[in-house]
Amino acid sequence: MPELPEVETVKRTLETLIVGKTVDDVRVLLPKIIKEPPDPELFRDMLRGRTVTGVGRRGKFLRIFFDPWVLVSHMRMEGRYRLEPSGTTLEKHVHVIFSFTDGTELRYRDVRQFGTMHLWPKGEELSRPPLCHLGPEPLSEEFTPERFAESLAGRKTGIKALLLNQSFLSGLGNIYVDEALFAAGIHPERPVPSLDPDEVKRLYGSIRSTLLKAIEAGGSSVRSYVNGKGEMGMFQLSIRVYGRKGEPCYRCGTPIVRRVVAGRGTHFCPKCQK
Repeated sequence: MPELPEVETVKRTLETLIVGKTVDDVRVLLPKIIKEPPDPELFRDMLRGRTVTGVGRRGKFLRIFFDPWVLVSHMRMEGRYRLEPSGTTLEKHVHVIFSFTDGTELRYRDVRQFGTMHLWPKGEELSRPPLCHLGPEPLSEEFTPERFAESLAGRKTGIKALLLNQSFLSGLGNIYVDEALFAAGIHPERPVPSLDPDEVKRLYGSIRSTLLKAIEAGGSSVRSYVNGKGEMGMFQLSIRVYGRKGEPCYRCGTPIVRRVVAGRGTHFCPKCQK
């Protein structure tokens, strides 16, 4: 599933590709992708003749601005956007096509068909589902070490389960939680109350630095992720623990362990993350 760095990379790519383009038509080939409005024909009518004015992100959600509307898109596990010339052969599993007046098309392809699209009036999307349920952005100015420490107070769950909770902190998924916990030297099953102030401070820093490094590398193409130009991310070349079961830890040489934590396959070093 694309996490914050991947969605941020798609956002930056699409900014260079589609801003300023005007929608000529929209084809919805799989109606269940469209959640709001529930009528695909109304969805089409609302976007025809509208110009793309910007592209944004909130957590793992992409936002495409068509004044006066905002398209809120979650790509889930396999969703991807690609700009193509009109008339070229459609790949399998292309479900929504935004045709522009300049002869190009933004195509949404989703093999697993889990993606969603909501169309809200601009300015209302943050107070409507699904964005209204999200926690703070980990790279925002509002997300300070003090706020992070305060938000942990009173939490009784394990630290990995909490970091995966999008209502607690938006954008983190399995890959970057494992990587941030390794960087901070914290075991994924540690109960939140057991973390001391120094560990909390280290974890805050490792969350931000891990995400920033991943964005700089264009995200992680661990499975099928590519950006809006079809290009792979490169952060998987810098991964320290995720997906490295049985391989030696880069710090101490101890074999990396895989265990199911919070319902997710979790990788950590049993020596560096006691």
